[in-house]
Amino acid sequence: MAHLYYLPTGEALVEGSSARLVGDEARHAAVVSRLGVGEDILVGDGQGTLGRTTAAAVSPQEVVVDVHSTTFHPRPTAEMWLVQALAKGDRDELALQTCTELGVDRIIPWQAGRSVSQWRGDKVAKGVARWNKIATEASKQALRAWIPPVDTVVSTKDLAKLGGSHELLLLDPDAEEPLSSYSPPTGKRVLVIVGPEGGVDPAERDVLIEAGATALKLGSTVLRTSSAGPAAIALLNSSLGRW
Repeated sequence: MAHLYYLPTGEALVEGSSARLVGDEARHAAVVSRLGVGEDILVGDGQGTLGRTTAAAVSPQEVVVDVHSTTFHPRPTAEMWLVQALAKGDRDELALQTCTELGVDRIIPWQAGRSVSQWRGDKVAKGVARWNKIATEASKQALRAWIPPVDTVVSTKDLAKLGGSHELLLLDPDAEEPLSSYSPPTGKRVLVIVGPEGGVDPAERDVLIEAGATALKLGSTVLRTSSAGPAAIALLNSSLGRW
């Protein structure tokens, strides 16, 4: 089963019953993948449950499947969150796509001071919806049981408020200590903070450090905002024992 499809939000996978795919999921299964009646497919609810199913009825509007078995996959006890600064072009979107494939558990868009892209007014809802779609598609590609939720855009002050209950890791090419030497604490979510193209504004860096953030570098080279997050998440997967 090389493909994964997700049920509509809020619908459950129940062993021995039927379930349905609608909208883009149904169109992709019926038209792009050319799913036929009687074929087996993997279906998930995006909330930890994956089901092995067989297509009972197929159309571009709705695919009905019979659920034979389900498996629940608990969330990792050591959660990794990505705080991605808004960036021009599609660099921020490339970052969240790859980080989702690598297993990030939550995504927070950050309106950093040096972000060229600006989410204001109607752009906030549209931006979050766009990022949610990217996270969902990347989760399907990686056959993930959990789709990482995308929060609304935050300011630096909002981000600093998370310092008391979360472990904040600020990626900084000028930091003295490398991320590879970092030992994550138990019981706290680890937030990887990635700045925009021009780097994190010094004043914002001070605010985050004051809030308890630890500045760490990835190596001797400077990575783009599109690649820094994925590199950090890959390292953390190892140090947190997830890989």
